[in-house]
Amino acid sequence: MENTGPDTPDTGVARPMKLPARTGPEDLVRAPEKRVTAYDVAQLAGVTQPTVSRAMRGDRISEATRQRVLAAAEMLGYVPSNIGRSLATRRTNRVAFVVEDLTNPFYLWLLLYVERSLAEAGFNAMVVRHTADDASLLEQLGAGGVDGVVLTSLHLHSPLPRALQKRGLPTVIVNRETENPGLDSCVSDNRLGARLVAERLMSLGHRRLGLIAGPGDTSTGRDRARGFRDALAEAGIALHPAACRDVPYTQPAGRQAVLDILGSPHAPTALFCANDMLAMGALNAATKLGVSVPEQLSVIGYDNVAMSAWERFDLTTVHQNIEGIAATGAELLLDRIGGHHGEPRRVVIAPELVVRSTDGPPPPP
Repeated sequence: MENTGPDTPDTGVARPMKLPARTGPEDLVRAPEKRVTAYDVAQLAGVTQPTVSRAMRGDRISEATRQRVLAAAEMLGYVPSNIGRSLATRRTNRVAFVVEDLTNPFYLWLLLYVERSLAEAGFNAMVVRHTADDASLLEQLGAGGVDGVVLTSLHLHSPLPRALQKRGLPTVIVNRETENPGLDSCVSDNRLGARLVAERLMSLGHRRLGLIAGPGDTSTGRDRARGFRDALAEAGIALHPAACRDVPYTQPAGRQAVLDILGSPHAPTALFCANDMLAMGALNAATKLGVSVPEQLSVIGYDNVAMSAWERFDLTTVHQNIEGIAATGAELLLDRIGGHHGEPRRVVIAPELVVRSTDGPPPPP
């Protein structure tokens, strides 16, 4: 039997396949109930079992030997074991996509694009739900079933990034950040996006504005609110507290917030909603109250999810480059999985305002 182990380099010289004298190739084919092993392929090809493994992995051996192994594998119907391969390489080729809320279409699109980028590199995405139990989630992620983690819906003081970093598990943050993540991240420039909204509404003539911000304990809720307020303050415009709410990123929360705001003496002529789900809730509230959009109330969202372009909504909103964020995040993670060491990298992608039909000049006094 040919020896191409570490001590004896493969010479590349093709040798006839060696079969037991009393058998033919058909005698080595196992019955359906018995799985063909790498040892069977090695016997038929006349090489060692490690050579079979190297041929299947694409490691450096002579082309003649590789072809002999592949021919024997095809003859026997041999299928390499993913489990065995992962044990040898210490890779599972799986990445955990950790998300808090899949009812928001933004995360479904983010998952789609992350999954697509990972698949191009031979990795699969596994969705893991992020609940309030960080300890259980950390145990699940650290159990050895994944090669890396994509964190998407963190809160500002989440301990997960640091905990995963201490465990040495490659991790990337996309969309939301924490106060001190210490990890690679790719996010949208949320302050810039909110500033674009403020500038748009002021250019239309609005001076009484309202804000439906996301949760204050998220980087997106915090930064979009800051960007909006800062741009207005520079123009000498202050938001009245009665026209502002910090609520969860859901359509029902946006609807209720706007019902409350429009029922107050300080009802605005324009609303910035910190994501599209909140904006769609605002549009529902306006319909219920008989408030015409944009003639009586302008509404602008954030994210530019696919539904925002539907004729029923035709929502003016801030476009996040979801595909670019996902692809960049996946690239950063794969780089870490591949062994890259160095300081954390933070990539910020600029958003754009998409003008549709839900904003316009304020109503006459």
